[in-house]
Amino acid sequence: MSTQLKVSVGQHTDKGPKAINQDFHGVYIPREPQLSSKGIAIALADGISSSAVSHIASESAVTGFFADYYCTSDAWSVKKSAQRVLMATNSWLHSQGQRGPDRFDPDRGYVCTFSAMVIKSTTAHLFHAGDSRIYRVQGNALEQLTNDHRLWLSEQQSYLSRALGIHPQLDLDYRAEPVELGDTFILATDGVYEYISAISMLGAIAQYADDLDAAARAIVAQALEQGSDDNLTVQILRIDALPLQEADELYHKLTELPFAPILEARARFDGYTIVREVHASSRSHVYLAIDDDSQATVIIKTPSIDLQRDLQYLERFLTEEWVARRIDSPHVVKPCAQTRKRNYLYSVSEFIDGQTLTQWMIDHPRPDLETVRGIVEQIAKGLRAFHRLEMLHQDLRPANIMIDTTGTVKIIDFGSTRVAGIMEIASPIERSDLLGTAQYTAPEYFLGESGSTRSDMFSLAVITYQMLTGALPYGTQVARSRTRAAQKKLVYQPIRDHDREVPAWIDDVLRKALHPDPYKRYEDLSEFVFELRQPSPAFLAKARPPLMERNPVLFWKGVSLALALLVVGLLVR
Repeated sequence: MSTQLKVSVGQHTDKGPKAINQDFHGVYIPREPQLSSKGIAIALADGISSSAVSHIASESAVTGFFADYYCTSDAWSVKKSAQRVLMATNSWLHSQGQRGPDRFDPDRGYVCTFSAMVIKSTTAHLFHAGDSRIYRVQGNALEQLTNDHRLWLSEQQSYLSRALGIHPQLDLDYRAEPVELGDTFILATDGVYEYISAISMLGAIAQYADDLDAAARAIVAQALEQGSDDNLTVQILRIDALPLQEADELYHKLTELPFAPILEARARFDGYTIVREVHASSRSHVYLAIDDDSQATVIIKTPSIDLQRDLQYLERFLTEEWVARRIDSPHVVKPCAQTRKRNYLYSVSEFIDGQTLTQWMIDHPRPDLETVRGIVEQIAKGLRAFHRLEMLHQDLRPANIMIDTTGTVKIIDFGSTRVAGIMEIASPIERSDLLGTAQYTAPEYFLGESGSTRSDMFSLAVITYQMLTGALPYGTQVARSRTRAAQKKLVYQPIRDHDREVPAWIDDVLRKALHPDPYKRYEDLSEFVFELRQPSPAFLAKARPPLMERNPVLFWKGVSLALALLVVGLLVR
């Protein structure tokens, strides 16, 4: 049976013998769709007793984490979302401390330990800095999932080596753990775990299994009885249900709307008038249409009826529109706002009056280098819009790139796009990274490895090479090379072999971007684009032609001088 992620939570805090409570804690359980896309978050912060403002740091860290984490992009992974938020929080806390009278003493600043856990789908993501702890119940014992960031100078003296607000940069521990039904986690400050045994905590949880708040109160009370002299906070979280779905149930969820029929010119369809079919394949049908309300020209894409039982294809088709609505770039095709109820499964996007890059290359078989650079730079801007959201296009090829009548380049077709945030959600659907077109697919995909931004860079470099030469840099050998040994034998074909007048260093730039090993390519797309215009000194030195080619007159003058000196030397002897 299909279920949502469900948890039971209990928590309690007490100032203990201290004058104020510098601990702060909380849990946030969102509703759908954020329950699936962002998960459930629980967090705990512990102030340091030497600081009079540490309680402000604790409260700001926890409340800020909840507020900001759920505002990050659904496309981002949990790790990226949480790390971005916590780094911003750390910077703010540190800057607040630097403005105060004790700016040279971090022990008096806006400092706190921080431990948080985000349960998304079937994975627990842990983030930690300091000496608060996260445990997982393992039978009759507790497994500590975090490390204490405390440096002991002696048995009596120690200090925090990591915490929020101590330094301008945050060194944060991250850990991902699979969760199972019934798993129980405990978050506790040192005022609790230093004064109560694991057996006592487990006993309280077992005794108050139906009331975890009562279990948390019992744990805090026992720690106080054992002489705790610090603030005390404990949180207990138990997994009651996991969001697992059967494939058949997911099929019904994906196909709530019926598939559209094959559409003919002048047909009326959901408030659109079909003008003509633009493209048809075994996977989809693309039509040019007019919106009857706005009279705008649009493109309608419908899935092929033959694939209505292909769950992997259906998920990609639905993801395509989800991706388009989250990317805002002039170099990525825009979806049209849906103002009417849909009666069929389809997507609507802007109409681009132009041609594909495939057709453009046919019309311009020998483009000049500057024109190629302009096109590549626009494609790269579109790709960076994907990469900023932790998305990989994975099917960059000339047929998926449009050039309109103004010369603006736009990336289309996101059916193969990999979204980090979606990949974290458990699904019975088998997902494959090898979705692109073989001629433009990076070699690592053929080894069964996951792609990276450097994989999209490889595809862009193939397109760049093809625009300049009309050929492929490795021919058709990449798709046939499915072992590392085979890929090491791939031989890059220099552009100069194709009788093209381009600077010699262009070959070096492309050779690096097209290296079979992704770790030997450029680290960032911007580096590749930059060096297409401004080569590195190493490439210039390597590509510098010999003096005889650069200045034949000077070369022969030098040879004549050397011979003359030789003759004079012989005569003297």
